[in-house]
Order: sequence, then structure tokens, then C-alpha cells
Amino acid sequence: MQNLFDEITQRRGSGSVKWDATPEEVIPLWVADMDFPAAPPIRRAIEQRAAHGIYGYARVPDAYYEAIIRWFATRHDWHISRDHILYTTGVIPAVAAALRAVTLPGEKVLIQSPVYNCFYYSIRNAGCEVQDSPLVLGSDQRYTIDFADLEAKASDPRCTAMLLCNPHNPAGRVWSPNELTRIGDICHNHGVRVLSDEIHCELIMPGHVFTPFATLPMPWAQDAVVMNSPSKNFNIAGLQVANIIVPDPVVRRHIDCAINLHETCDLNPFGIDALIAAYNEGGEWLDALNLYLWQNFLALQDFVQRELPHLRLTPLEGTYLAWLDVRSLGIPTTAIEASLKEVERVWVNSGTLYGQDGFLRINLATQRTRLMEGLQRMAKGLERLQTTR
Repeated sequence: MQNLFDEITQRRGSGSVKWDATPEEVIPLWVADMDFPAAPPIRRAIEQRAAHGIYGYARVPDAYYEAIIRWFATRHDWHISRDHILYTTGVIPAVAAALRAVTLPGEKVLIQSPVYNCFYYSIRNAGCEVQDSPLVLGSDQRYTIDFADLEAKASDPRCTAMLLCNPHNPAGRVWSPNELTRIGDICHNHGVRVLSDEIHCELIMPGHVFTPFATLPMPWAQDAVVMNSPSKNFNIAGLQVANIIVPDPVVRRHIDCAINLHETCDLNPFGIDALIAAYNEGGEWLDALNLYLWQNFLALQDFVQRELPHLRLTPLEGTYLAWLDVRSLGIPTTAIEASLKEVERVWVNSGTLYGQDGFLRINLATQRTRLMEGLQRMAKGLERLQTTR
């Protein structure tokens, strides 16, 4: 199965955002999209659907719900009731629907920066304000939560919801049950509803265990709204399928209304079949993927220690997105991103996109040969920038 991840597939000319929005000869290590073909069971399911030749409006079958319920019960000991599941076209549409259902314009939504850039847009598009409780970067380059600050921000009467990122993008944290419980206690005590984005929940590195927020043994866990999808984990984001798990029937009805109001209530037949195949037959492929991603991170870690010892790398617990501390260069990371893209022909994301300058986000989900070539280009560019400062 290792060959599935080592073999390079030509993606230019396929309509790929990652590759076709990237200038020729640029290695794209930016947007969270993997360069690996989908798991064989998913491809077989899509090929079978395509062979039918008719792609009309699709009904979501019982098998769809059964696959979700079985997967999360088996992999995460999370026992989901079928009537708690709402489907939609993606996790960001899910976030948008949840925000519109549980907040009012002018209210505040709590986040923990640095965090996924679309959180900022979704909050503002809902007419709300961002209430930021920044994560704390320790001397070991690991991010932790400032619970005193989190509680102070949650106690604001205008703060009514929290967008939780678990696993956290781009900090790479997989929050522990204790951390999640403290978050839940604080939010419950101040009337703040937790909306948990768990899109990277299957991308977990060795030694770490993912905890779905809704599995916490606390009554208030049933008040949470959880959003997940096989999209990132199985590289099927273009098929546009996601789910919102909502135990509270009143909130579920409001979210369902928001989904329909914004016309994100229908799934395409390929997304349906892909999810069923991923959750029923994709476990072995996913385990191999996580091992390959971990080896890529170790290769990056070794490269930084050898070639860029003045920079520091955040430990990776989950996701395939590495977070490199380049503050010692004293150069704005927007300038670094632009310069590396133009001169060395490698594209990584500036940390300012996620609310924290001085860092670069690197997508590790590509073939190791391509990753190492991109890193070599980065090192050359960073040395150039440092000497010409």
C-alpha cells in the first residue's frame, strides 16, 4: 500500500485548485488537499456509479447513515443516533448553518487563534464578532489553552458560541479529554454553545487519540454541535459531503432550516457513495495514510534540524499541516510566502492567514520526494531572505 502514496499522479490540467491555481513549476504545499489517489474502495464505488450513466437528484439511503454510525462506533466509541445526523455539502456550509441557528447578529463567537482562516469569515458572514482567546505557545513549541483567558472571554454576555477546532488547524493539537472537559465546563457555565469542527478527526499521529467532543461523559456534551466529513481524511473534498451531529432537537431543527434556507441541503450521488465506501471499507487505507504522513513529518523534522536549525517546528499530533516558527528571521510571513513562491517556486501559507504572523503552514500530504524538493527550495529561499535582509 506504500506505493499508493509514493507514486506521483499528474494533477495539473485536472481543474485542481491546489495545482491549477498554482503557477507552472511551483510546488504547492499550501491548501489542505492531498496529492494521493483516494482509497481503492472509494474509486470503485465512484466508477460503478459513473458507469450507470444517469446522475439525477440523489436520495440519501439507509446505508449512508449506517456507515456513519458504524464507523464512529467502531473507531471512536461514539454511538450516534440516526435522527441526530444532518447532511450538507461541506463543513464550512455546516459551520455557517450552525452559526446562523444558534447566534444572533451582533453576538460574539469564541475562537482560539491561530486557527483555520474560514472561521473568521464564517463568523463575520453571520453578522457576529470574533472573540479570540489565543492559544499559548510553550518553550517546547507546543500550543496549550489559556483557560483563565478562555473563561474571561466566555463570560462576556455577548459571547454565545464557541467554534472549537479539534484536531486543531494549524496548531496540530489533538485535544485531550481533560482539555475538552475544561472547555465544556467553561462554556456551559457561561451559556456558550460549543460548535466543534472535527473535519481532521481521522488524521491522528502515533501516540495520540482523538476524542469526539460529544463523547465526553458530561450532560452538557449533548448540547454541542459536531461537524465532520470524510473529505480531508479520505481526500474527497471535491465530492462535497459532510455531516452535522446535533443531539438537541430544537437546535437540530433550527440548523436544518438554515441548511435549507441557504440551499446546501442536497448531496450529489458520488459524494454519497464515496462516504459509504470510505466508512465501510477505508480503514486499512486510512491507517496506512497516517503512517505515511507521520513519516513525512519526521522527514520534515529532521530536515529542519539539519538545514534550518535556527527555526523551530511545532510537534504534530493531528492533521497533515505542519507549523514552522520563522520569527527569528524578523521578516513578515506574507513577504516570505510571496518571495518563496516567486523566486524558489514553492508555495506555503503565511501564518497571518490564521491570525499569527511569524509562522508558515506546510502541507505534508504529498509524495515524500516532492515534499523534500519543496523543503530544499524553502531552505534556499529562507537563506536568501536572511542574507539580504
